[in-house]
Amino acid sequence: MAFDGFITKAIITELNNEIIGAKVNKINQPNKNEIYIFLYNEGKNHTLNISTNPDFCRICLTNYSKSNPQNAFNFCMLLRKYLNSSKIIKISNYDLERTIEIKFECYNELNDLVIRKLFIEIMSRQSNIILTNENNIIIDTLKHFDNNRELLPAHEYTFTPINKKSFIDIKSYEEYQKLVQNSSELSLTKKLTSLFIGFSRPLIKEMLSTLYINENEYSLEELKSTYEYLKKITNSFGTNNIVCKKINSNDYTLILNNRNINNETNLLTHSINKFIDDFYFDKEQYNNFINSRNNLLKIVSNSLKKIYKKLENINQKLKECDEKDKFRLYGEILTANLYKIDSNQNKSEIILENYYDNYNLIKIPLDSKVSIQKNIKKYFKKYNKLKNALSIVSEQKKEAEKDLDYIESIIYNLSNAKNLNDLNEVYEEISENITIKKEVTQKNQHTLKKAQKPSNSLTIEFTIIDGYTIYIGKNNLQNDYLSQKFASPNDIWFHAQKIHGSHVLIKNPDNIEIDEIPENVLFNAAKIAKENSKASNSLNVSIDYCYAKFVKKASGSKPGMVNYTNFKTIIVK
Repeated sequence: MAFDGFITKAIITELNNEIIGAKVNKINQPNKNEIYIFLYNEGKNHTLNISTNPDFCRICLTNYSKSNPQNAFNFCMLLRKYLNSSKIIKISNYDLERTIEIKFECYNELNDLVIRKLFIEIMSRQSNIILTNENNIIIDTLKHFDNNRELLPAHEYTFTPINKKSFIDIKSYEEYQKLVQNSSELSLTKKLTSLFIGFSRPLIKEMLSTLYINENEYSLEELKSTYEYLKKITNSFGTNNIVCKKINSNDYTLILNNRNINNETNLLTHSINKFIDDFYFDKEQYNNFINSRNNLLKIVSNSLKKIYKKLENINQKLKECDEKDKFRLYGEILTANLYKIDSNQNKSEIILENYYDNYNLIKIPLDSKVSIQKNIKKYFKKYNKLKNALSIVSEQKKEAEKDLDYIESIIYNLSNAKNLNDLNEVYEEISENITIKKEVTQKNQHTLKKAQKPSNSLTIEFTIIDGYTIYIGKNNLQNDYLSQKFASPNDIWFHAQKIHGSHVLIKNPDNIEIDEIPENVLFNAAKIAKENSKASNSLNVSIDYCYAKFVKKASGSKPGMVNYTNFKTIIVK
């Protein structure tokens, strides 16, 4: 993401217009990478967000709040000690560098007026915040990096060495042209980003796209138009002549404002701060959502593996139980032929007539160390043991298959979750489920730290078709609530046949017969049930529907699992 030198300069220009002279009321540190400075200036409250997160590093005014930890971080306590009640007197940076200097005027312990400085380095993984005195002697830093600089208390703070040219200092096109043509890089994008401070690839590529210039083949006239374009931007900081443009979900850049692009929906016309604040908030929310969903999927997948292993063991036991009739046969044939067998013979096997199979011969293994009678007893004991085991293991298999079906429904719900609230409802469900609860406890909820606290209220999605309200359950908790608590007896309930999916409900306040519901409404409800099922991409899906009074939940059944009767079926193509 391109928080480059142009964005930095635009942000600083706006900050100078908004918070110069602002008083520091409070300082928070929501996490190890972010500082929130709460300011008051000319009757307005502002919040300055400084983030050193490698993926979201930035500085801007923010309208979004974050909860503060119960125990403050050490660097936060330090900033409170040195900057609380101070006043911002200057915000600046050098050229288009991404190192910002904020000067604070405050009183020390002896009540003397002093200057303290906060240096913010926006450098991806090397991003940092450094607090110094007026002589640039470090008081402390947010992070201590070993990057050939001594960022330690009592050492002098030095800027990161700059090995690039300053575009702002370029006085003429001829000077610019000479530098570009002497560059060893092949493409114009690489030439400009390697030559000048603060240039990013998105900035250059968007400029070339706007000017219809091929970065590998361009004329001197086209090169001159890039110089003029960049000069216009550098001369437009603090005006409405520049705007931020969202290129895609991961990137944005600063561009010149004109009538052709001013009405695009992905532009914010005036405040660069507002654009940056919204862009990164959305990115962080999405990132938190993905991390939370992956953490939950990992927990549920661990339970799924255990159930597969359990089913494997059960199937092995069932395979062993298939031999029970063989042991009974051995016992019965030995018993029937006991009078023929010499009890003093010590044999490891014996061949006898099988009267169950037209008296064909059958070979029966024997334990030569014990008598024939004990061999018979041993075979009947094995038979009875496997017979009893078959009953128990068969029941265990049914329960394991129910658990497997339930966990697969959880995975389906997680795969279709769209926001943190959806994940919280799934988390709330599995935290109370004995099948998965152990996994959550073992993780000690550490892997779920990105998820917010689950909400006790369920937000059910709905749509209105021809005056009928159709509700859609998005997870097992919502499905249970929809069909067991929210539904009236004569509401119309829909579900994909024998497939994991949402419970869909048509509200029927007038209690009219199903046949009197408009076909368009029934079909669209069935279509919604298909689209919100595991078979959403299938060509033909059977959707069952019935009155809600015919949808029952068995005692002790898993969330979202119901039985239904008296149903009809719609085929949705």
